[in-house]
Amino acid sequence: MRERLSPSNSPTRSQPAPEFAPVSPPVEIGLTAAIVAIRVDEPLILTTRADGPAGVAALPSGPFDPIRHRTFEIGLREWVAEQTGAPLGYVEQLYTFGDRGRHARAGDRDPHVVSVGYLALTRIGQDADRRGGLWRSWHDFFPWEDWRKGAPAIIEETIAPGLENWVSESPDGASSSGLSRRMRVNLLFGARGRAFNEENVLERYELLYEAGLLEEALRDGREAAKKRGPLAPLGTPMRHDHRRILATAMGRLRAKMKYRPVIFELMAPEFTLTELQRTVEAIAGRHLHKQNFRRLVETTAIVEPTGEMSLKTGGRPAALFHFRRNVLQERPAPGLRVGIRG
Repeated sequence: MRERLSPSNSPTRSQPAPEFAPVSPPVEIGLTAAIVAIRVDEPLILTTRADGPAGVAALPSGPFDPIRHRTFEIGLREWVAEQTGAPLGYVEQLYTFGDRGRHARAGDRDPHVVSVGYLALTRIGQDADRRGGLWRSWHDFFPWEDWRKGAPAIIEETIAPGLENWVSESPDGASSSGLSRRMRVNLLFGARGRAFNEENVLERYELLYEAGLLEEALRDGREAAKKRGPLAPLGTPMRHDHRRILATAMGRLRAKMKYRPVIFELMAPEFTLTELQRTVEAIAGRHLHKQNFRRLVETTAIVEPTGEMSLKTGGRPAALFHFRRNVLQERPAPGLRVGIRG
């Protein structure tokens, strides 16, 4: 009688050793705020006084705790209050930043942090610099974005030569956007007189990062940056990818003020038309023609006079205005559609 073979007594065959998939690092959710205010015609961004390791500038941020925080926004407001003491007015979610390597060092197994970025607008109080946060001009981080007095010198002196070197390595080679390097540089940095598009803040930042011209690119081990070695400073670097989050916030605000009245979240309740124009110019990063701007304000009917006058102008008294809230019911997109050139 033939013996029936069971799995336990069947002839053995050579089997490959089992392969174990690497264990993925845990994922944490972070909340990061780009908080914008205006002081004397200068757009400001709120950073934490601790400013991260080695004094690197940082945006207010902290982990989302599903036990403590019922919503992301509640968690964000809690971290901002704890780290800076600043009250937040308008808040909107920007984007989820989760690229691999944005917090990690090569080979480490620390939790991977996925950050939910927010844009927040506020007004600066008298005690702003005596609390936990530190207000800094956003042009400290993006000096190439201020075109109010013409093209910034840093573009011709530092950015253009660096980008030209990057283009010369592969003039027709496609960059991460699918465009050739030459086309992308021409599009974003105004080669041959092309108009500056103020909304493309993130695209310009990402081009400079890909070309290896930013400190973050060298810190993150980008090949283009390693080939160039020590870099001439292009604005103040920030912790992790906080400068990318800030670039996203700047571009969003510049675009949104054209179709929503968010600019008034940065204004005092009463203001002169000159103060409104300077605030719009500070955010847009470009000069606007005075008469054209006033014609735009009149056409949109977005403000109305209070009947009072301001004596703080240093010259003739100027009429005070306030935001006309009824415009929100009258039109679906009540913003200030500032033109390409002032």
